[in-house]
Amino acid sequence: MELGVTHYTHWFHPLTEGTAEKHDSFVEHDGKGGMMEVFSGKLLVQQEPDASSFPSGGIRNTFEARGYTAWDPSSPAFVVDDTLCIPTIFISYTGESLDYKAPLLKALRAVDKAATDVCKYFDPKVEKVFSYLGWEQEYFLVDEGLYAARPDLLLTGRTLMGHDSAKNQQLEDHYFGAIPTRVAAFMKDLEIEALKLGIPVKTRHNEVAPNQFELAPVYEECNLAVDHNMLLMSLMRKVSRRHGFRVLLHEKPFKGINGSGKHNNWSLGTDTGTPLYAPGKTQEDNLRFIVFIANTLMAVYRHNGLLKASISSATNAHRLGANEAPPAIISSFLGKQVSQVLEYLETSDKKELFTVAGKHGMKLDIPQIPELMIDNTDRNRTSPFAFTGNRFEFRAVGSEANCASAMIVLNTAVAEQLVLFKKDVDELIKKGEPKISAILEVVKKYIKQSKSIRFDGNGYSDEWKAEALQRGLDCETSVPVIFDNYLKPESIAMFEGSGVMTKVELEARNEVKWETYTKKIQIEARVLGDLAMNHIVPVATQYQTDLISNVYRMKGLYPEEKWTKMTEQNRALIEEIATRTAFIKEHVDAMVEARKVANKIECEREKAVAYHDRIAPMLDEIRYHIDKLELVVDNQLWTLPKYRELLFIR
Repeated sequence: MELGVTHYTHWFHPLTEGTAEKHDSFVEHDGKGGMMEVFSGKLLVQQEPDASSFPSGGIRNTFEARGYTAWDPSSPAFVVDDTLCIPTIFISYTGESLDYKAPLLKALRAVDKAATDVCKYFDPKVEKVFSYLGWEQEYFLVDEGLYAARPDLLLTGRTLMGHDSAKNQQLEDHYFGAIPTRVAAFMKDLEIEALKLGIPVKTRHNEVAPNQFELAPVYEECNLAVDHNMLLMSLMRKVSRRHGFRVLLHEKPFKGINGSGKHNNWSLGTDTGTPLYAPGKTQEDNLRFIVFIANTLMAVYRHNGLLKASISSATNAHRLGANEAPPAIISSFLGKQVSQVLEYLETSDKKELFTVAGKHGMKLDIPQIPELMIDNTDRNRTSPFAFTGNRFEFRAVGSEANCASAMIVLNTAVAEQLVLFKKDVDELIKKGEPKISAILEVVKKYIKQSKSIRFDGNGYSDEWKAEALQRGLDCETSVPVIFDNYLKPESIAMFEGSGVMTKVELEARNEVKWETYTKKIQIEARVLGDLAMNHIVPVATQYQTDLISNVYRMKGLYPEEKWTKMTEQNRALIEEIATRTAFIKEHVDAMVEARKVANKIECEREKAVAYHDRIAPMLDEIRYHIDKLELVVDNQLWTLPKYRELLFIR
């Protein structure tokens, strides 16, 4: 009330990649003609939104509307304007999760229990293990007026057409460059608003592509970090408009330059203050470090296809494998030192403790520069899942995605693996094997089994794609097919065994994923078709008409031989425009017919596959000819802002 709050809402994460909220006032009638402000514990703890109006994958039908939101007290409530926002989970009337938070909380509980049990091998005082997350949010800014003049940006979040600007990122001058004044003002305003809401933002800088930027916070407990990222994305949209910008969170809003990701820096730590992915001061600490490294690698190896499914979408598919985004093959980079330790353990017959070095000093031959502390691992920007010193960086997560999707899979996979590890170690101990020896024997086995997931080389190379296939890693590139990983027997067993999601929930979520993929491509196809026929073809035809008029007028002024030579270029342009507009018209019609055929498919998976295989490629084919027309049509006639205008803030 001191903050001027008049309403409250249960704030939750439905399967839309966004957030949802229904505002209710504190006002209640007193039965005597007056009103009073009331907020009971019941209203805090539980509400009832219409579950059938959110994606549910068939769990809720139109005539089965009831669903529930329930307070998550582990994530602090916050105030936005005049509304108290209460973070909640969202479930159906029959108990299934209809959001990202409920399974995330279950996954965090699973990894807490499994990791705590393993930690007790080394420190009996450990009672709880926390999962931490530090996301790095990349985004683009464009001027609001230019954004409004691009219907494709407005409706799909990306440019469906547009030729490369003569200058883009080839000079590499934007990365970490001086922040433009208008952008710095936006960033300052955003940081102030974020800090008011408890979001611990820390880092800001120019990214590689023009008009691309990044914001990163201090690390937080995973559940809170996810909530803060979802809140921040909403805040970015709001604050950007104050400064005459629109923020673009699409993974690939512009062709030919870097896309945007959301690097998820993930780690585990104990309630005793011990980071589990950092070497320690004692040999036993180092063994614990290797135990968690080996089990994480094993989890990623066993579920690499599922991890890829957790970050796959119609939008992220444009980014993966292109312009510094990691490839659509999950592998893990460890760095030279950690790799050497694992190789030593793999080949050694010794069953004794060992040493892992932490940071070491590097002295430069420059008197005024102090000794630098060098990490025990380099960084590999082409690795989707890289060890970066005291954490793993899951670099493949898309910029507009809900971090929870990847964190649910990663934490559940690691939890399952740690349970298996403890079972294997305990069996050896029961047979009389000493504890340290038993741990080393199991770790050695895991290092050998998961070796295929380790790759420290160039993830962009064609050689790696061929090698990854030989290693048995999931190399599928079709997003609808990648989603099948959620329904593999081993995935269902993992989620059900860990108590995170049931088979029914997994099947429902996949229905939502396939349907969302179809709708995204469907909307893009409709927007491109409309723009092509209502903007591009008429403009190109108008310019063609002007050229024809010019040719005929010149014919009356010059002799045949001179006229032929002088109008050669214009006549070539007339022919090129005719060829390209004919191609565009023909393929827009073909795309419409292909959609009609695909829309009749009842199975959501098969419909999504049809959109991927038949319709998505048509977008690029049509775009190619539109982009070529952009180069030849009179700039004064071209109705859409071009990349050279969109990409450089003035």
